[in-house]
Amino acid sequence: MSRVYNFSAGPAALPLEVLETIRKDIPDWQRTGMSVMEISHRSKEFIDLARRCEANLRKLLAIPANYSVLWTQGGATMQMAMAPLNLAGPNDTADYVQTGSWGKKAFGEARKMCNANLAADGSDRNFTYIPDESSWQRSDDAAYLHITSNETIAGVEFHFVPGGDVPIVADMSSTILSRPINISDYGVIYAGAQKNIAPAGITLVIVRNDLLEPVREDLPHLMMWKSYAESESMTNTPPTFAWYVADLVFQHVLAKGGLEVMAETNQRKAEKLYAAIDQSDFYSNPVQVDCRSWMNVPFVLADSSLDAKFLEETLAAGLTNLKGHRSVGGMRASIYNAVPEEAIDALIEFMAEFERKDG
Repeated sequence: MSRVYNFSAGPAALPLEVLETIRKDIPDWQRTGMSVMEISHRSKEFIDLARRCEANLRKLLAIPANYSVLWTQGGATMQMAMAPLNLAGPNDTADYVQTGSWGKKAFGEARKMCNANLAADGSDRNFTYIPDESSWQRSDDAAYLHITSNETIAGVEFHFVPGGDVPIVADMSSTILSRPINISDYGVIYAGAQKNIAPAGITLVIVRNDLLEPVREDLPHLMMWKSYAESESMTNTPPTFAWYVADLVFQHVLAKGGLEVMAETNQRKAEKLYAAIDQSDFYSNPVQVDCRSWMNVPFVLADSSLDAKFLEETLAAGLTNLKGHRSVGGMRASIYNAVPEEAIDALIEFMAEFERKDG
């Protein structure tokens, strides 16, 4: 079977070159006579991999020396709990900007741990915009400000960094590696791997070192960022296969020219697709133009009764995973780094033909 164009929101497409390396490596990784899935995470070979992986990530993102790179399990969802647990006591305040389903979930988790304040909320327009920063109701004594840089479901993305003096905690699950980021603008960045990094199962956390000491003293060992920093993320057995794939992906992105090249390509891909939608009376995107996502493009058909036919025919054409999230319906094209520009061209061509014959 030939490969398809995969528009899945996650687990998402991986670079073909990386998949081919994995296939070659699986039975005998680095002449150890074992798969990387079988080798000890305490072995010299794997520790070398882990350190190379971090060095390459630091190079890609220009991570300053006063930030720690951690690898955890539990996905971004676990970090929604770990952020308030590490940064705020039960009576402390934390500000949250809610711009979609994931921001809403993060706020819900924080309310269990601390005095979470909803500083801004885009639900009044069905999460199709980011409220103007001048309207945010921020606390005077907040321990931090939490944002979701890109809402994978709603297709709403921050194209600015909020102001203020408190640390910004950002869920960057579907933004990370898509473009350069000024790490120093943030106190904490966390990201589930299954968009632009690796298979599901490993989570990246970048923490400014002065924020590593937890505010609370009653945290379980595995819920403290400090534990991962002190153990080089080997507090317990890590997801070694996903870590290995992350290492390959970082090498791949560096070989392609780094995040500046990724940004140019990703912006061009997104602009092409949005242009095709905007120029049509048959397709539409509900998101306010200034906060449209580069990574996740939701769209609807003028006649929703054609949704099933559209999806059936895209699948037959080798364009997969275009069904919108169950909470919003319609369609969604997730166009992460590993989705080639040819995939966007093929989707646009299909959409034009479908509109011609069914619109």
